[in-house]
Amino acid sequence: MSAGARAASAALRFYKAAVSPFLPRACRYEPTCSVYAREAIDRYGFRRGAWLALSRLVRCHPFRPGGFDPVP
Repeated sequence: MSAGARAASAALRFYKAAVSPFLPRACRYEPTCSVYAREAIDRYGFRRGAWLALSRLVRCHPFRPGGFDPVP
């Protein structure tokens, strides 16, 4: 895993542990967007994983039904 992927994964773990518990659950998808991002970066590396995570975040809005959407 590249240094960028390790840093991004660590930042996402920090977010899940320190920030996310204080926010209301708003993600329309399962797994949540932050879990999806971490899995995508761990599986595909920083560049492709970040692209997948960004495309997921763009889809996560009130006009989409959401649902089960695993990392490809």
